[in-house]
Amino acid sequence: MENKKRCIFHIPNKLDEKSLSGSQVRPRMMIQAFKDIGYDVDVVMGYGKERKESINKIKNNIKNGIKYDFLYSESSTMPTLLTEKNHLPLYPNLDFGFFKFCKNHGIKIGLFYRDMHWKFPVYNKQVNGIKKFFAKISYRYDLLKYKSLVDKFYLPSNKLSKYINSKKLESLTDILLPGSSYSENFIISKQNFYKNRLDNYDGKLRVFYVGGIFGNYNFIDFVKMVSKFDNILLTICCRKSEWEKYSYLYRDYLNDNIKVIHKSGIELEDYYMKTDLCLAYFKDNDYMKLAVPIKVFEYIGHVCPIICSDNIAISESINESNIGWVIDYNDINLNNLLKDLLLNYEDIYNKHINCIDFLKENTWSSRASKVAKDLSR
Repeated sequence: MENKKRCIFHIPNKLDEKSLSGSQVRPRMMIQAFKDIGYDVDVVMGYGKERKESINKIKNNIKNGIKYDFLYSESSTMPTLLTEKNHLPLYPNLDFGFFKFCKNHGIKIGLFYRDMHWKFPVYNKQVNGIKKFFAKISYRYDLLKYKSLVDKFYLPSNKLSKYINSKKLESLTDILLPGSSYSENFIISKQNFYKNRLDNYDGKLRVFYVGGIFGNYNFIDFVKMVSKFDNILLTICCRKSEWEKYSYLYRDYLNDNIKVIHKSGIELEDYYMKTDLCLAYFKDNDYMKLAVPIKVFEYIGHVCPIICSDNIAISESINESNIGWVIDYNDINLNNLLKDLLLNYEDIYNKHINCIDFLKENTWSSRASKVAKDLSR
């Protein structure tokens, strides 16, 4: 028992087990990944009362001689002080007081900072008046505390680091992308799918998109372009509520080759198995320049090459790893790419093979292993 590896996972809010948003999926996957690489994981999450109970239990463990290798935390999309249901700072010293306790007991701390949406104009439009004022003060307070408490400051992309405005945090910064799930059986079946398609190509391409359809996830121009092709089949998977609200933006371009579905989880496996390409082609916006959509790594987990616009943070990795096609966001480039792909299925097949190699190095377990290595030095 004494030789068992232990770590602490901390997130200052309650997770929705059914939610498929990246901010909810990523923590769940990281917890499981730490378990998969051999750690007993003591989890601190929930609202303040729940976190306090977990923290007190861990403090008692430490006082009784139980050793923890490290503490890994993920920030909330809200400021740490305002994560209660009523967004009031009812537990002002709970989380950072715990960080200080761990630091004083020689436990290294790594923190993943999700994004800095609060520094951009879109945030000013979404949050008004006194709420915005106190929220921004609280976000800055988070960064101030991180400077004095964390040993490793993880970001989803290099491009986010220039907005931190802290030499201390920059010196602690490293990139921690989302991970992908790995299924040997799926990969074997998918490879057979691509081999069969290569040998018996019918001149048609099947494209699959999973995610939002509005705001930062605007891909109307892609739908508009595909509507002009008779030999490209596009399947869009989004939340039913979102489609009901924003379908009017797409309605003029829908035809028999464009299908909209509302599925999730295991229901998507058949669609991933039957698609040639996946999509991360979005209209230019500040958020996508910094954020890394978790769905891109879901695509990679299903070893599907990706059509990607060059205005999003993940485009560099896709280009460097040769697991897709990164193009400038404009109709001419998109039109030319689609025409080229229709005539060159071998290129799609080769990039699928690259996806397999990339996936092996980019699982959730590999992310957890990196954190463990960083914080155990």
